[in-house]
Order: sequence, then structure tokens, then C-alpha cells
Amino acid sequence: MMKHNSLEKLLVLTGAGISAESGLKTFRGSDGLWEGYRVEDVATPEAWERNKELVLRFYNERRAQALRASPNLAHQQLGYLQQLFPNTKIVTQNVDDLHERGGAHEVLHLHGSLFRSRSVLDPRLTYPIGEKGLNLGDHCDKGAQLRPDIVWFGESVPLMDEAVRLAENASEFWIIGTSLLVYPAASLYEFVPDNCPIVLIDPGDTPHWLSERIGPTRFRHLQLPATRGVSMLLKERGLDFPQS
Repeated sequence: MMKHNSLEKLLVLTGAGISAESGLKTFRGSDGLWEGYRVEDVATPEAWERNKELVLRFYNERRAQALRASPNLAHQQLGYLQQLFPNTKIVTQNVDDLHERGGAHEVLHLHGSLFRSRSVLDPRLTYPIGEKGLNLGDHCDKGAQLRPDIVWFGESVPLMDEAVRLAENASEFWIIGTSLLVYPAASLYEFVPDNCPIVLIDPGDTPHWLSERIGPTRFRHLQLPATRGVSMLLKERGLDFPQS
């Protein structure tokens, strides 16, 4: 049985793979489309300028889809870990709320949230999105149109500095359900301490460049879906997740 010491400041990075087990499609399919749309038409500042109505409709559809999904065992187990070890930090590339509904009390959404809007005039002005969704004519307190509070391709990632600070203090780093192809999130492993173990949970092939850069003594790849991989790590620690 492994000790719990390395979990005292556990950092977890999750990607689309963890939500895929709840029925949400990964960000971009093998055909280059996201839910039937070209990414360039719905997830860039240029797309917003070309066709605001299409972009708003697309994210309203994604929000409704996310609400129909339920958190899976991996989401629930990570929420359980946060309860056991309050210093556990979850950073996600996902824009759904499945971590929160799975019991996590603190989640850093690097790429924003489907459930919040922000002003096109002042990005500091953000608002929850209600049942009616987000539509043309929905304005901030300063009278400007609201847009999805999502980080689109070509935009900076404002919360990356905070994620780097969490990485610098991590005692162990789990990477779950991400191909590590989307930057800057994919670079987080570069900022963890030299003695920090890194575990990748993903059914895809091991990224050779990653294992070579980290080194075999610190890097481990569980070639499993998120639910099975997280279950394995908890079992190795002797942690029994209370199933209802």
C-alpha cells in the first residue's frame, strides 16, 4: 500500500477525456469538428465577429448538453479526494460543471465556463447564465453585449499564472483525460518540483516525448479511461471511496 504523503498537495489536471465518460464528446473529433461545427466557426474571436448569433446558439446547446450529463465515478472520486485532502487542487481544461457536481469544492477552469458570461467591453464583468441562455441583446452593467466566458483559440489564458503557482507547490501531479496537445495547459508538468511524481491517466499511447523529458523514475502512464485509472490510484493508497 502506498503512503498518503504525496497526496498532501496533489495537483490534478483534467481534460475532455474525463467528461467523455459522462457522454460529452471531446473538444475536437477525428474529423476536426466539434459537435458538427468547425472549430473556426464557433471557438475563435473571428467567429464571434462574423456571426455572434451562431456562436451564442452553439454554446447554449453545449450548456444544455452539459446539464443533461451526470458526473461519473472519476469526478466523484476527485471530489472525495478534495474532502480528504483539502490541499488537493483541480485544474481543468473543461468548460462543463461536472467536477463541481461530482463533489469538488474548488476547481480552476483554465478555459472558462459554459455557465458564465462576460462583457465584451470589460472582461472583469462576469455574470451567471440563467435558464434562458445567453442571447443577442443581453448586456453587461455598462451596456455592452455579453459573450460566453470561454477562452477561445487565439486568446490568452488569464488563469495560467495561478495554475503555474499550484504546479510549483505540488507534491504529486495527476494528468487525466488529456492528449497534452493544447497549450499552455500542456506545459504545466514543466513547473512541478523535480521530485514530484507525475501520473498520466489516458487510454492513448504514451507520449514518448513526455516520458523522456520527465524520466522513468518520476513518470507513470496508466493506459486506462479516467474512471478506471483514478479507481486504481485510490485503491493503491488504501482509500475506499464510499459508493452510495
